[in-house]
Amino acid sequence: MFTTILVIAVIVIAFMAFRSYQRTKLETKKKHEISSAELESVKRTADEDITKFGEELQDLDLDMVGKDLGDGARQDYQRALDSYEAAKKAVGEVTEAEQIRHVIEILEDGRYAMACVRARVNGEPLPQRRPSCFFNPQHGPSVVDVTWAPPGGAPRDVPACAADAERVRAGADPDIRKVMVGPQRVPYWEAGPAYSPYAMGMFGALGGVMTGMFIGTMLGGMFAGGGYGDMAGGGFEDGGGGDGGGGEGDFGGDGDFGGGDGGGWDFGGGDFGGDF
Repeated sequence: MFTTILVIAVIVIAFMAFRSYQRTKLETKKKHEISSAELESVKRTADEDITKFGEELQDLDLDMVGKDLGDGARQDYQRALDSYEAAKKAVGEVTEAEQIRHVIEILEDGRYAMACVRARVNGEPLPQRRPSCFFNPQHGPSVVDVTWAPPGGAPRDVPACAADAERVRAGADPDIRKVMVGPQRVPYWEAGPAYSPYAMGMFGALGGVMTGMFIGTMLGGMFAGGGYGDMAGGGFEDGGGGDGGGGEGDFGGDGDFGGGDGGGWDFGGGDFGGDF
């Protein structure tokens, strides 16, 4: 009799535990779901980046008038044009936030190809393959790592374009890429989980280094491995977002992440060339 009661009690407890787990899992899933409005927001942001890139291609076209382009510059120029068309097509096919990463990766290729065109035409060495400017990806590939501390937060090294690096060093505010969230504009890294693929498209190759860059932001917890549910609830309080460790050394690809002001973040560099 006692054994029977014990078995029944164990079954009841196991059933209740399972129901509780299922309920928690469902609630977590609902919490993590990206709304159609959030998806449209990040698509609009990507589309704005594509439009900006297209305008820069037009400027490049004007700058190249009358200049003798070698085979390498022509190949890079075509690659940049192909990236623009491919990004436009890809963003039009986006149905979920994760697909934004592919759109941004295409843009990253195009931005680097355009930088290669300018370098070749000006007789300069090909630029190192680096991630976009952390503050505003529309600024194109970064040129240096700069130590920056957000309001109320701890310093962290981030890749920056020349103009933003100079602003930070001078104690001024960088030109931050802001996006609409409800009625206000906020930095893209504070715009919620829908923008994780957007950031991954630019910085995903950096692996664990991303955590150090985004620590304390709404994206920091995700890149620390916590998923949407463990993200810090906004703001740059450094108590959230996880630890930025584990990013030293080789992160894959052809180059090593060296960090510092001397231009780590080496993706291997070299000639884009070839077909897209």
